[in-house]
Amino acid sequence: MELRDDQPTQHEIGKRTFIVADVEPLDVDGVRTVEVGVALWLIGFIALLPFYSRLEDSGRLWWLWTCLAGFGLGLFGLEYCRRRRKVRTEMRDEPRDGLPGDDV
Repeated sequence: MELRDDQPTQHEIGKRTFIVADVEPLDVDGVRTVEVGVALWLIGFIALLPFYSRLEDSGRLWWLWTCLAGFGLGLFGLEYCRRRRKVRTEMRDEPRDGLPGDDV
């Protein structure tokens, strides 16, 4: 996708016309999204714990370990997003020494 300042305000797809709304982009760093995801994986793990023997008997014990893996990997993703947010904040706050476009 080519990024330009003169983006179209409507798209013709088939017999339909879609109008593009003029909105400012959100400044989302992903931390809250990953936090919610990690919490949901943990809740899933805790909710499945009482059914350990049932899951084992039915051959679906992997459900429990999938929740635990999602929680663990989510913690890594959360740390990544937090570090990225910190670096982006530091880059935004440091002076640019008079470079072009400094009046943002």
